[in-house]
Amino acid sequence: HERIQSSSMDAKLEALKDLANYSRDVTFAQEFINLDGISLLTQMVESGTDFGDMLSFTLTAFVELMDHGIVSWDTFSVAFIKKIASYVNKFASDISILQRSLAILESMVLNMSSNYTYTIAYQHILSEMETPEFTWWDFLIQWCSLESAFLLQHVIRAQRAINNEMAHQLYVLQVLTFNLLEDRMMTKMDPQDQAQRDIIFELRRIAFDAESEPNNSSGSIEKRKSMYTRDYKKLGFINHVNPAMDFTQTPPGMLALDNMLYFAKHHQDAYIRIVLENSSREDKHECPFGRSSIELTKMLCEILKVGELPSETCNDFHPMFFTHDRSFEEFFCICIQLLNKTWKEMRATSEDFNKVMQVVKEQIMRALTTKPSSLDQFKSKLQNLSYTEILKIRQSERMNQEDFQSRPILELKEKIQPEILELIKQQRLNRLVEGTCFRKLNSRRRQDKFWYCRLSPNHKVLHYGDLEESPQGEVPHDSLQDKLPVADIKAVVTGKDCPHMKEKGALKQNKEVLELAFSILYDSSGQLNFIAPDKHEYCVWTDGLNALLGKDMLSDLTRNDLDTLLSMEIKLRLLDLENIQIPDAPPPIPKEPSNYDFVYDCN
Repeated sequence: HERIQSSSMDAKLEALKDLANYSRDVTFAQEFINLDGISLLTQMVESGTDFGDMLSFTLTAFVELMDHGIVSWDTFSVAFIKKIASYVNKFASDISILQRSLAILESMVLNMSSNYTYTIAYQHILSEMETPEFTWWDFLIQWCSLESAFLLQHVIRAQRAINNEMAHQLYVLQVLTFNLLEDRMMTKMDPQDQAQRDIIFELRRIAFDAESEPNNSSGSIEKRKSMYTRDYKKLGFINHVNPAMDFTQTPPGMLALDNMLYFAKHHQDAYIRIVLENSSREDKHECPFGRSSIELTKMLCEILKVGELPSETCNDFHPMFFTHDRSFEEFFCICIQLLNKTWKEMRATSEDFNKVMQVVKEQIMRALTTKPSSLDQFKSKLQNLSYTEILKIRQSERMNQEDFQSRPILELKEKIQPEILELIKQQRLNRLVEGTCFRKLNSRRRQDKFWYCRLSPNHKVLHYGDLEESPQGEVPHDSLQDKLPVADIKAVVTGKDCPHMKEKGALKQNKEVLELAFSILYDSSGQLNFIAPDKHEYCVWTDGLNALLGKDMLSDLTRNDLDTLLSMEIKLRLLDLENIQIPDAPPPIPKEPSNYDFVYDCN
């Protein structure tokens, strides 16, 4: 309320933009109206100083606030009505302002109880139609294209509420309007466009049939348009206003729309689940069904070479396409469900759309190479090709490339592996020097008691002691009362071999705790028992303790770190040899020279 009165044009524009957005919420609308916000907006409109985006956002906010039914339409002045009506002519080229203005006029006509204000609005609209800048046909086209039912509702209202003369005038206008519309539809309407719209409406009906359908007379046209736009967005179309525009590119053209309709009708539960599941996610995490279907159909056409001339040299044969009357549509239905599954596995956002499509293409191609005999068999093949499995296959293929398995590369790996293991060892020991807070456990449940353990900087002593609460950072050595020299450590045991796992039966049955347990054995019967807070800390401590004892580090974390660092180091060292063939054997050593007289005699 304060910001829209700002003297700064930029601040005022941002405030009006926020207001247009927030006004859809009834609680916000009530509070804003309580601050006399409607009067402020009407004053801004009557002043006539705003234009462009600022005026568009002002009218949008006004429409949203009034749609809640909190304020009566009879409270507005004739000046306000005339100003709104004048926008129909003044901003005929600005669709946003024109659309909001017509929505306001329509709501006035439908909700005003005063015939006087209704008559004023009607007469001013007619006067605008008679001005030179706004011809009859231009007005009719704008009017009909944006609000097709606007005039008809006026006629119904007029015949009930105003004098016979005005009703007759509106009736003549109605007849002329619909005759012109009928002629225009007969001459301009493409049958294919109508078929597209019918299919899109059917997709919407199947997906949202359980939700409330608007009655023919309930709600404004603006609200119904907003609802359609919202539903088309949930369906994942790029063009929310006119989804038919998404199918203009060929390929895939109408083939994608036919596939979507087949999926919606023959796999209705899966279709509804995918649409509703994605519409309930955040915008950036939703998998857009419409866009995905179009791109998937295009991809399937490329894979199967749909639309291309037959090749005499191609030997690919897929028997599964001869097992069903609508095999391509069924093929699409399997793949669109795979795409949605892969999207979730990758935790993809809208920015990752192309990456997801690449993974899906790889999944489909790998499944097709096995030549499945039926669509069910193809589907089962895809179930074994999850995103995780694809990553593993890619990694395996990279490591099994000829270059990485050649003798020089293997020798290079053997040479640098000790350096990398030493690097990992130092990282583990540094983590032990930083220390970790462990929880104390009994056989029944976790207790809010802690103890801390850390390695001295010279790697010779383990310091440990009890704590009252979990520390926020490192605990200094002097605050830990107990010490254990590393030289006294006899062994490190894990899992079921730990003494505290053998003693406490309840903990022994807890697999999660069992996998995080390790113990240090020292002297003849001394022991220091640990339960790591997570798997990562478990690997760090068992690796670090084994390194202190001069043993191998065998944890999964070490293996993963070694593979990653080794692969990175190999690739870095081979950068300068890109596109150069590495020989399998070293070059031969030349023969010794016949004499060494060329050597300089230092004496």
